[in-house]
Amino acid sequence: MTDSIKTRFSGVQRLLHWLMAIAILAMLFIGVGMVSTVVPLYVPLLQTHKTLGIAVLLLALIRLVVRFISGAPPLPADLPEPMKLAAHLSHVALYALMIGMPLIGWAMLSAAAYPIVLYGGIRLPPILPQNDTLHSLLWTAHHYLALAFFALVLMHLAAALFHGLVRRDGVLDTMLPGR
Repeated sequence: MTDSIKTRFSGVQRLLHWLMAIAILAMLFIGVGMVSTVVPLYVPLLQTHKTLGIAVLLLALIRLVVRFISGAPPLPADLPEPMKLAAHLSHVALYALMIGMPLIGWAMLSAAAYPIVLYGGIRLPPILPQNDTLHSLLWTAHHYLALAFFALVLMHLAAALFHGLVRRDGVLDTMLPGR
């Protein structure tokens, strides 16, 4: 990065952001579909959910590395400090959930002794021993954290629209595709 002030996220950062946005929204809606159905669609939904979960985990780790290397554009100088703090904390929470949710799901399936088979027949090893109590605890955590994740995604979207439509301060433009 040069000494000039960065005004946009890099192309790689924007690509990762939008790929993950699509994957996370799909994950959330597929998750809702999975727990509300008993029809034959359950198994393909579950396999899609597991595969997307691992993809989100890997993309989040890549995204963190790219973020540390490339940095981020500064927030507007006139943005109130509580809003800057909220932006920082919400991004920390988003990264924690993008990494934590797939790991909790993987651990939950491991504790239930379910095979973790992704598309293409890729098998993941269990990361916990079988334990029914732990499985139940992890299922509950996964469920409630998914609701929190959905709420955080909605807040993230609302904040982006606030910056783009109300404040018009360029924050939204830093992540939009194109020039």
